[in-house]
Amino acid sequence: MSRRTQLSWSSGKDSAWSLYQLQQDPKVELVSLLTTVNTTHGRVAMHAVREALLRAQAEAAGLPLQVVPIPSPCSNEDYAAAMESALQVTLADGVQDVAFGDLFLEDIRAYRETNLRGTGLQPVFPLWQRPTAELAREMIAGGLQAVLTCVDPKQCPPEFVGRAYDASLLAELPESVDPCGEKGEFHTFVHAGPMFSHPIPIAVGEVVERDGFVFADVVLEDR
Repeated sequence: MSRRTQLSWSSGKDSAWSLYQLQQDPKVELVSLLTTVNTTHGRVAMHAVREALLRAQAEAAGLPLQVVPIPSPCSNEDYAAAMESALQVTLADGVQDVAFGDLFLEDIRAYRETNLRGTGLQPVFPLWQRPTAELAREMIAGGLQAVLTCVDPKQCPPEFVGRAYDASLLAELPESVDPCGEKGEFHTFVHAGPMFSHPIPIAVGEVVERDGFVFADVVLEDR
């Protein structure tokens, strides 16, 4: 019997590739995507992706989107309260598992597991401990198309923001930068790939520096 599963969705490549893995698993029944959205700016936190793009991804994935509104700035208490309310909706939908796109950071995994403990929901990590250089190449070879929406200039050259996540970018990344950006070096927005029924037309707009990070504004392009 398949297990009803919700996917924690960041709009980036690791979430998207987790979605693709889950779509191929006959023991998984995907129910929805769960995303926190900054209510002040109407964007996904850190990735800075507009909510319209987020909804376009959900439509292309053929799944309902459960948006969790959070304030900006958001305290740990506010975040915990928002997620507690969201999980009540998740449980009401009969969800059994919540999947995450985490790769190797033990503290992040422990945080997820602690938050779900006692709820009756089981955490699932489809990409856990996959070698990231190999995983990055697999995503690109598999047809995933993404753009870097945020770069931490303390870890990654700021001129990488707005670029396509492709083989050329991987070849140019400094050795200190994880190929999947798992240590927060960069974040992405996925606009095409085998997890979607169709590509999402986008354009890369203004590049800005804010709060110590460099962001590229990605917008829906008129069809």
